[in-house]
Amino acid sequence: MKLLIVGLGSMGKRRARLTRGIDSSFRLAGVDTAEARREEAVRLGLIDAAYPDIAAAIAAEHPDAALVCTAPLTHAAIIGELLDNNLPVFTELNLVSDGYEENLAKARQKGLVLFLSSTMLYRRETRFIRDQVRAFGKPVHYLYHIGQYLPDWHPWENYKNFFVGNARTGGVREIFGIDLPWLLDAFGDVTSLTVQSDSISDLGLPYPDCVTLLMRHASGAQGVLAADVVSPKAVRNFECFGDGLHLFWEGNPKALYQWKDGEKQFVDTYTSFEHDSRYSDNVVENAYVDELTNFFAVLRGEEQPRWSFERDLGAIALMDAAEAAR
Repeated sequence: MKLLIVGLGSMGKRRARLTRGIDSSFRLAGVDTAEARREEAVRLGLIDAAYPDIAAAIAAEHPDAALVCTAPLTHAAIIGELLDNNLPVFTELNLVSDGYEENLAKARQKGLVLFLSSTMLYRRETRFIRDQVRAFGKPVHYLYHIGQYLPDWHPWENYKNFFVGNARTGGVREIFGIDLPWLLDAFGDVTSLTVQSDSISDLGLPYPDCVTLLMRHASGAQGVLAADVVSPKAVRNFECFGDGLHLFWEGNPKALYQWKDGEKQFVDTYTSFEHDSRYSDNVVENAYVDELTNFFAVLRGEEQPRWSFERDLGAIALMDAAEAAR
């Protein structure tokens, strides 16, 4: 297979590296407007060739599919161009619904796969939580806090110089974009929403740096989701409880527990896991591998994706409602 990776920043390089591990026979070509990024990706052996634009890459490589790994606000136009060239598309999370209707219609008309990343749905811990809640079958409540100091997200560049500095694709919104899909999958659609937001830092952001959602789900579950870009220590603390169920998760495979037989017991969902030391310990590479593997299986007609543009419209509408309520 020939694969085109559009965007050779941190995510594009990660996708290339993991694809190499999945199948070393793939030919990988990259697109980036920055010459330094193109040269680095080739030098590191992550891709076989690099081009300054999509047209040049397609003319030279004739790829079978493409991955979009650029900033969210650029996705709609890039996806449209790739679909116009009859390429199935994998895209990182979008955070906004720009171009959804047009690109969905185009993909349907051409019979092309339009695959949307939602990596948390591939975490084995979130799958365990979902399965436990569904099997329990009675109302539950959950408390979920996710926080990380925004300047630490990309320590090699100023946080105001990449997409989290933009109010439409800010850091808190990205946290919601990452985590709402698995919460909706586990607990059902949100039927009512209450929002509290605040700014408690000196980061100078064009959006609140702390937002808390109180959500009632169609299943009867109620949840508190608190997201911030202020916490000095990266944190992901989840607790779910009901009359006979109690689950705890601190964001990494070594910190998933259930209350059983009168004690807090560790739940081992991974026999092994790969972790990149450059990232916080709650970032596990397995989920990215499983997601790419699912995409390739979807291309072969063997599997269905776990998330979709259609379902993502609901998550984006929820984020929009939260921002409108502040």
